[in-house]
Amino acid sequence: MIVALIIACEVGFWVLLAAGLALRYLAKMPRLGAAVLLCEPLMELVLLVVTTLDLKNGAEPDWKHGLAAVYIGYTVAYGHYTIKWLDGHAAYRLAGGPKPAGPGYGKARARHEWKLWVRTVIAAAVALTLLQVAIWYVGDAGDVSSLEGWQFSALRVVGIHALVAAAYTIWPSKAPEKDPEKAPADAAEDRSSLTRTER
Repeated sequence: MIVALIIACEVGFWVLLAAGLALRYLAKMPRLGAAVLLCEPLMELVLLVVTTLDLKNGAEPDWKHGLAAVYIGYTVAYGHYTIKWLDGHAAYRLAGGPKPAGPGYGKARARHEWKLWVRTVIAAAVALTLLQVAIWYVGDAGDVSSLEGWQFSALRVVGIHALVAAAYTIWPSKAPEKDPEKAPADAAEDRSSLTRTER
């Protein structure tokens, strides 16, 4: 049941996101679109309540409860970031808004990666907290090794992401060399974007 609910929450996330962006930029109903996007956190709340009730009703804690905790942590840390990123691209593609800035190169890319790492730390902290609460709740009454395994997995993800961010810091990425033949076209596109922004 919990796995099915996690899948439903993930599908619901993208359905609500698509509906909210369509209302904002295609149907020209920004307030209603924003209201739909604000419904996103409700699904994570439902998942948290159902997971808690499942444990309270005597379910043996296993990998499904750990997965639910990790999923909630991820959506807490990355949910708003994902919505904002897609909203910026939808505004650019559908409403003539400015082109969203990419992660950049060199030091700018390194800073971007470390900011994402902070989000990963937040996701892991939320997951670790929920898992620890579940471990305390179960106590000595059941086997909590699967929950502890998810805790170690969350910490490993934090460590791996730190190595990725450190790699971008030690070996900064370089911007690709511009093709002189494409430069006039790129300049024209930039002027077009500025014109749309000024409007």
